[in-house]
Amino acid sequence: MLKDSSKFLKSVAFQLKPSLTYFGFQRTQSSVSEASLETKNAFKYHKLEVSISESFQLKRDDALAYYQQMQMIRKLETAAGNLYKEKSIRGFCHLYSGQEAICVGMSAALRSTDAIITAYRAHGWTYIRGISAVGVLAELMGRVSGCARGKGGSMHMYGPNFYGGNGIVGAQVPLGAGIALAMKYQGTDNLCVALYGDGAANQGQVYEAYNMAKLWDLPTLFVCENNGYGMGTSTDRAAASTEYYTRGDYIPGIWVDGMDVIAVREATRYAGEFIRSGKGPLVMECATYRYHGHSMSDPGTSYRPREEIQDVRKRRDPITGFKDRILAANLVTAEELKAIDDKVKKEIDEAVAQAKSDPEPTLNDLYSHIYSDPVPGMKIRGTDPFYRHLAVK
Repeated sequence: MLKDSSKFLKSVAFQLKPSLTYFGFQRTQSSVSEASLETKNAFKYHKLEVSISESFQLKRDDALAYYQQMQMIRKLETAAGNLYKEKSIRGFCHLYSGQEAICVGMSAALRSTDAIITAYRAHGWTYIRGISAVGVLAELMGRVSGCARGKGGSMHMYGPNFYGGNGIVGAQVPLGAGIALAMKYQGTDNLCVALYGDGAANQGQVYEAYNMAKLWDLPTLFVCENNGYGMGTSTDRAAASTEYYTRGDYIPGIWVDGMDVIAVREATRYAGEFIRSGKGPLVMECATYRYHGHSMSDPGTSYRPREEIQDVRKRRDPITGFKDRILAANLVTAEELKAIDDKVKKEIDEAVAQAKSDPEPTLNDLYSHIYSDPVPGMKIRGTDPFYRHLAVK
């Protein structure tokens, strides 16, 4: 996991003592270093002779790290929504609020050398794969500190072993299979996670990718982030079969409660072991929910009642649900979580201010990153065929 708990804890000067100060608050001796948490009906299986335990061990350090990561993504998306409303962000903007447990849980069970490729709801994945809040927000605002130097925007963010952010519905799925083919060709035991939504799950190219991945036993984890709606159309109206984890047919599948960060972690851990053992691809469906519309241009309430959104927030929210569980397990204290909330708010506020003050790319930046290593003096044709621009490395 890129933002693993050890790095996180170093930043807050954690000390192992019976009674200690953590985030500036005194921790009581009632907290424990590890606890057993349970869930119910968190998994379903397709062509798998396995039963993942619904009793999980969770370390205190990991509990704090997962909570901090989910809160960072939630507040990051809240900031993005506000910036869009004040017109600091233009164009498309698809928020990940409500789906945080998927990227955080999966990241906890993946290696930094594994590859990720996703669709356009990519801000949370960009952050969890190592890009700072400034790198995400500046990219959204088209500023040079953005992870693509302000030229990609909401749908085209990249990071170490993170291949975007892709704007064409479903197109990232065959690309993910291709990345997995490269990994197999290179002889590594890494895998590629290709994520897509329930709306993209009906695309023909998804099934072409399934076929080739199984034919060649590529190390691919196909993940359907099923948030219930493809744009403004519910899954029940759009799909004859809504059991997306079975859609691989000859590829085994697993369904997981995508609102439970620990269940997602355990499902991903199992999937990783399955794929790395040479058994070929796996399809995973994460049942989740998005609180906002499909994009910022969609109010999200014309095709679903407000009461539905409020009910999910109340009963299934991935952050508050996790918070209640780790407090009940005595893994953390309320003061520690409040300190994390304050730290996250401060970091996001500072990131917004920095991104706003950041300069925009220059006109010369239009001609950078077209070729990885252009020869000196190389010219690139612009919109005018009679005028060529100097390539920038």
